[in-house]
Amino acid sequence: MKILIIDEMHLSILDMLEREGFQVTYSPKITRAEIIDQVSEYEGLIIRSKTPMDRELLEKATRLKFIGRAGAGLDQIDLDYLADRGVKLFHAAKGNRDAVAEHALGGLLALLNHIPKADQEVRKGIWDREGNRGHELMGKTVGIFGYGNMGKAFARRLRGFGVQILAFDKYKVDFGSAKVQEVIWEKLKAEADVLSIHVPLTSETRDFFTLQELKSFAKPIWLINTARGEVISFRTLNAALDQGILRGAVLDVLENEKFQKFSADQKAEFERLAQRENVIFSPHVAGWTFESYEKINRVLVKQIKKAFN
Repeated sequence: MKILIIDEMHLSILDMLEREGFQVTYSPKITRAEIIDQVSEYEGLIIRSKTPMDRELLEKATRLKFIGRAGAGLDQIDLDYLADRGVKLFHAAKGNRDAVAEHALGGLLALLNHIPKADQEVRKGIWDREGNRGHELMGKTVGIFGYGNMGKAFARRLRGFGVQILAFDKYKVDFGSAKVQEVIWEKLKAEADVLSIHVPLTSETRDFFTLQELKSFAKPIWLINTARGEVISFRTLNAALDQGILRGAVLDVLENEKFQKFSADQKAEFERLAQRENVIFSPHVAGWTFESYEKINRVLVKQIKKAFN
């Protein structure tokens, strides 16, 4: 079975796949046009998120038996077409869930304790203790929106902090435990001090967090988004921060992550957001650690081996 890898991967995947008898072509610099021209030769594709797996491309993949997604998000893949064709889909959410959980927790602690602001001030010779007085996580109620691989991993990291953990997932039931309370959405909104988002991008979740939705929380919250930026717009974030609905935000993802392709409105709203001291940004790296880079390979190869052994 021939496999084409079209994105940068930890090179350990080559040896892992070849040991299982697969013939691997590693082409991380390949263009979309070249993929369309060559893809009919391969039974497997391993991808990240550079190239959308849409119908135009997939129709050329006449021998395709599987796609391996090195990561969690599936929003750039035509899932209906894969199902119609009987093409298997593997993804490696278990490979980077620990990285996402640690990043979310680190961002939350930094936000509560004003660490980026305090760091910049001290570097400038400003010694403002009162202006950087923080909040303790202990005693807070943390709401988790989406309880899949990432949500569960985040909950595990929270257990030592003396918090109450509430979790809501529209598509799961009976997942609660002694340490994580399964709740309806209205209960989470009534009690949460912190909201961490862990859902994929779908037609349901796109722009889910409108200003009206955030206003329905019983108290101001700190927001963490390490999932998909399109679930909440720059404009909504700014309005919620202006009105005190949000106390601050940790944003690893943005509604548009290509700065050069911002609309005029997005540019203006992002510039406002970037001026805020109670917003912490990172460039979509929550799941992108040196360790997860290799773990993703092991998770993917295990799935592929099990399916085609």
